Amino acid sequence: MRIAILAGLALAGTATVVQAGAWTQPKGKAQVIAKAEVMRATEGFDPNGALAHLPARREDRAVGVFAEYGLTDRLTLQLKGDWQSGEDAFVDYSGRGPVELGLTWQAWRDHRGAVSIYGGYAQAGEGRNAGYAAPGVGEEDWEVRVSAGRGFGAPAVVAGRWGPNRTFAEVQVARRMRDGLPDEVRADLTVGAHFGDHWMVMAQAFGGVTDDDGAQWLSAETSVVRHLGRWSFQAGWRRTVAGRETPLAEGPVVAVWRRF
Repeated sequence: MRIAILAGLALAGTATVVQAGAWTQPKGKAQVIAKAEVMRATEGFDPNGALAHLPARREDRAVGVFAEYGLTDRLTLQLKGDWQSGEDAFVDYSGRGPVELGLTWQAWRDHRGAVSIYGGYAQAGEGRNAGYAAPGVGEEDWEVRVSAGRGFGAPAVVAGRWGPNRTFAEVQVARRMRDGLPDEVRADLTVGAHFGDHWMVMAQAFGGVTDDDGAQWLSAETSVVRHLGRWSFQAGWRRTVAGRETPLAEGPVVAVWRRF
């Protein structure tokens, strides 16, 4: 999975604000997220979406960085990249993954919600440039993404001493035009809840489908985030829950966020 999934980690209406996804960075402010993950699979989804055993266990490891900087209050520069390694029944690989540079423009925002439009260019690397493809396959990509998010108060049914005091939701829809791989449509959903000023719990879904009736995937991730001043620490677990021509992969995800 690409590091861009961390762009959905947005906090709205809190003293410790992490801006991302639909929310752009204020002018002169920056955020850097370093992430590590290990995904393992012994089964995969065949062309009909049925589970089948892989010829051998597959493992993909990645350490990546997502950085963004507010050029203006409405325009944010973003950079994404990672280093990958792994093995399956056919290949043992190690190398740079795709590197992506893009801009997010804040189309609308009020005190609770935001809508933004992202455009980016990615140069493929020696790693997996798509989760369903062999390492090194692919050349360059262009992506256009629309994100919308909104913050809410605590749900009435759980508000109280032990319930969340703030919640939020964000949805992203993207079109990725690829050279050397089929074009894709992607959709990401993030729902989160804040427990005081120092804890957050998130549930996320990441889905996509390629053109020409090709690969499909849907992954679910749950994670907990601890805020400590300008630092945040995230730990979670991701698992593929449905798909076609894609591995049923799962494993831990950890990340460190730093705001400047």
